[in-house]
Amino acid sequence: QRLDEFNRLGEPQNDIFRIHPLLQPLLNALTGDVVKVEHAKEWHEQLERMEKAMQLNPKVPKKFQGTLRQYQVDGFVWMSRLDGFGAGACLADDMGLGKTIQAIAFILSKAAEGPALVIAPTSVCANWQAEFAKFAPDLQIVTLGSNERRETLAGMGPHSVLVTSYGLLQSENEEFAKINWRVAVLDEAQAIKNCHAKRSRAALNINAAFRLVTTGTPVENNLNELWSVFQFINPGLLGSRELFQQRFAIPIEREDNREALQRLSNLIKPFLLRRRKDQVLLELPPKTDINHIVELSPEERQFYDALRREILAELEDHQDGEGQMRIRVLAGITKLRLATCHPRLAGAGPEVPAAKLETFLELLEELLDGGHKTLVFSQFVKFLSIVREALDERQISYQYLDGSLSAKERSAGVRAFQNGSCPVFLISLKAGGVGLNLTKADYVIHLDSWWNPAVENQASDRAHRIGQNKPATIYHLLTRNTIEDKIQNLHQWKRDLADQILSGNDKISSFSVEELLQLLAEDSSQAQNASSI
Repeated sequence: QRLDEFNRLGEPQNDIFRIHPLLQPLLNALTGDVVKVEHAKEWHEQLERMEKAMQLNPKVPKKFQGTLRQYQVDGFVWMSRLDGFGAGACLADDMGLGKTIQAIAFILSKAAEGPALVIAPTSVCANWQAEFAKFAPDLQIVTLGSNERRETLAGMGPHSVLVTSYGLLQSENEEFAKINWRVAVLDEAQAIKNCHAKRSRAALNINAAFRLVTTGTPVENNLNELWSVFQFINPGLLGSRELFQQRFAIPIEREDNREALQRLSNLIKPFLLRRRKDQVLLELPPKTDINHIVELSPEERQFYDALRREILAELEDHQDGEGQMRIRVLAGITKLRLATCHPRLAGAGPEVPAAKLETFLELLEELLDGGHKTLVFSQFVKFLSIVREALDERQISYQYLDGSLSAKERSAGVRAFQNGSCPVFLISLKAGGVGLNLTKADYVIHLDSWWNPAVENQASDRAHRIGQNKPATIYHLLTRNTIEDKIQNLHQWKRDLADQILSGNDKISSFSVEELLQLLAEDSSQAQNASSI
């Protein structure tokens, strides 16, 4: 049994059995009572270094212009200790708990030792700059313009921080790699979840003494995303991707192997810190989630059911391989989802009514009459365009954000909503679901369901976060007996994937083509409902 545990800690390479240095405490525990094991001098020195680092109790820098909550101080100390023995960190607190200011406090504490790098989605770079200006005004915040980028990067030194996007990390990777960064931060690190993507490979080329990932969702869809995150912060800790698949991903996702799940949880636990709002923000007003059911009219139901049968018939006519069939199935699902938003988006004529739009407008009117401010999310920009037309007709003022807006335009929209009287903010889910502080809103409406509940939760937490002093209510508009019902059922499976690997219990599931096809199939309740119309 001990040999099995030993073998699971390392990886054979060219007749040598290699074990990651950060696993030394685990290996020491396995061999501690074995009398004949001899350890090199370096072995003892590394263990001593780790033990010394874990005793560190650093103070938040006096130049930090703010007050950290106790759990944020704990996060600062935790990062400092990992840095002390050469490990990277994944700060995975719930959205809205202040991951950014914890990272800023740590960067400030190491500012004299060299430059820092912050990589973030374009939509949140301006927020990082504003937070640095507020909490660490002594630091020199650098951004890359279109000219003289090499000169700008060459001038990076102590007390300077480069805040830039994943796109620029990829395009300027060669120049970034020349700099010895004291701290490198990847914000919203789900951006590197695909280990084969160019931006993921670019991130691995960063030379940094301390690597930090900040993300509220270290696992969104599958365990390979977790491997990508850890490959950045502590390269090699989880083994090669192939070995990780063999030891963890396949046994956990396909075979429900709880022993493998526990081993993985134990491996990542020292390097991943996650606190939930209900644990540390007891004073935060409550958040209420409401599934607001939309009933299709007979005309809309007839159109939807005919579209579903048409999609299934087309799939039956094609005998593709699994990869191509998966693409076709997902395309069909997307078309049905568009139909639930507005029939016009799926090719219906103007005679087919749009129940979801009507329901949304009724709900919004009620909220506006009550003096509330509301965030409205959809993943479909085309649907938001239809919503904009309806609001314009009713002379309802709103702010708007999608992926086509510049960083300056995004920031202006956020300021106008936070500081002005505009009561509605229409936001594309993928463009504005992360990194924005919109605490003036006390209501959130999700017009459609995204595949992953973590993405919706991130969007909702633009309002339900530190600074919110009113209860937040989250509406999910769901059309009854449609594809949206089934996506909601998948949401619980997705939550399991994240919760179990971070807490170490229960069941994880992956979705096959057959399971995706089930989303298109007619269930008994829908059949009964259709036959009664």
